[in-house]
Amino acid sequence: MRMTAPIPLQPGTYPGCGPVKEVLGRMGDKWTILAITVLVEQPRRFNELKRLIGGISQQMLTRTLKALERDGMVARKVHPSVPPQVEYSLTDLGRSLAVPLMQLATWVVDHMSEIESYRARHDEKAHHR
Repeated sequence: MRMTAPIPLQPGTYPGCGPVKEVLGRMGDKWTILAITVLVEQPRRFNELKRLIGGISQQMLTRTLKALERDGMVARKVHPSVPPQVEYSLTDLGRSLAVPLMQLATWVVDHMSEIESYRARHDEKAHHR
C-alpha cells in the first residue's frame, strides 16, 4: 500500500483542515459506518435499519441519516402509501465511501483477537500499578 507523507505545516495553517476534519469526524462515527455498511446490501426502511444496526436510538439514527443525506451519501425516497414508507439507499458517492469503510471493517475483524490480546495485557499491567 502506498502512503503519502504528510506535509509538515504549523498547526492551524492548512486552510483545508476544517472541512476535512468535519467530514472525517462524521465518516469516522460508528453509527455512520454501521449505517453505510448495512445499506451496502440494499435499500432499507428506517425500522429495518434500526433493527439491523442494533443499539442505536431512533433520534441518533434520524440524525445520522439526515447528515448522510445532506452530504450526498444517502438518498431518501418516500413511497406514497398510508402511512408513508421511507426508504434509504446509498448514492454513488455513498457507495464509493463504502469501499474503504468495508476494508476498515474487514481489517478490524481480521485483527480483533490481536487487539483483544493487547487490551488484556494493558489492562492487567494497569491493574497492578
